Amino acid sequence: PYMKDRGYGRIVNIASNTIYKGTEGFLHYVTSKAGVLGFTRALARECGRHGINVNAVAPDYIPHERDNRERPELDEMNQKMRIIQRREVPEDMVGTIVFLLSSDADFITGQTLVVNGGAVMP
Repeated sequence: PYMKDRGYGRIVNIASNTIYKGTEGFLHYVTSKAGVLGFTRALARECGRHGINVNAVAPDYIPHERDNRERPELDEMNQKMRIIQRREVPEDMVGTIVFLLSSDADFITGQTLVVNGGAVMP
């Protein structure tokens, strides 16, 4: 309501590039992240007339400390699948999110930006 009252706002949802490739054993995760894209598009249509832009970003696998200890092969496998063959870190998302929140993205809404080092190119 605050954004609507101001006639301006930005919403950035976090999806995942796994929706473009599917991941065995992660049916619940892939399905929920695909739902984020549908939600983003529908909300963009509902909010656009109020000056609110709604977009999503879809990162690749970003390992966390537990993964590094328990499944280091998963991180290595994901790195090999990317054009930019290195570990994706949370900081890789910052520039994209800041851009979507800025006035430079005034005419972008209902979109998903894939930030994954070239692992998937939808």
